[in-house]
Amino acid sequence: MRELADKVAVVTGAASGIGRAMALRFAAEGMTLMVADVDYGGLAETAALAGDGKVLTQITDVSDASAVAHLANRCFGELGAVHVLCNNAGVYQGGHMWTRSEADFAWVLGVNLWGVLHGIHTFVPRMIEQDTEGHVVNTVSVAGLFAAPGSGAYTVSKHAALATSLALAQDLAAAGAKLRVTALCPGAVRTRIADSARVRPPGLLTTPSQDEVDSLDQVSRLAESGIEPSEVADLVVDAIREERFLVLTDPKYATRLRLQTETLLTGDLPSYQ
Repeated sequence: MRELADKVAVVTGAASGIGRAMALRFAAEGMTLMVADVDYGGLAETAALAGDGKVLTQITDVSDASAVAHLANRCFGELGAVHVLCNNAGVYQGGHMWTRSEADFAWVLGVNLWGVLHGIHTFVPRMIEQDTEGHVVNTVSVAGLFAAPGSGAYTVSKHAALATSLALAQDLAAAGAKLRVTALCPGAVRTRIADSARVRPPGLLTTPSQDEVDSLDQVSRLAESGIEPSEVADLVVDAIREERFLVLTDPKYATRLRLQTETLLTGDLPSYQ
């Protein structure tokens, strides 16, 4: 999909971070935008930063199937088509696997996995019916490739998001569809991912354990040392134009992935370092 001008892009999790950066990058390409998030203030700021182009906003909890269906209905009803779908909304939950509660997993899987699945279910059939070129970008994370200690719930959700992206891409190819898929696997990026609890639903709130606090501190430090979200957005636009499935934000991840595969084939546990 080479030409983006005058096309329609939908971005969830667009109130900050990578989602906002993608929205602004698409706006700079001359695309019409539908931006969604649960953060009303941040979403309004993204829309204002997008400039004079056409931008619609929608408060959307992607873990809620009916909310995503409403988003899709509004997109196709008011904009007529969707050419780029970015299932980007994501939250972080730290802590050891054995200390995470059902509420922790319900929250993280609800956003990071079910958010992607709801996006696919509600948007992709209509995007196929358009019979135009299109692209689905799923924000996975490098955590979808490597399992870091202290981030079990997040890692589970992101490995599942990668598997979802692979399965979707294979199904679309087998069906001869004109849609392509990108699994975006960023590492450290300067976002508010460590502050995900700010949008955690009241019914799923828990008291943080020490291992969770320690994990959040580490993730916060990593984010501070990371690349700018705008760099990730540039990689996304390149991937759409080049129809690239896997996007890594650091070349060293390719080397780590090869080493991990080789270690797994020996039957051993890969080192996270």
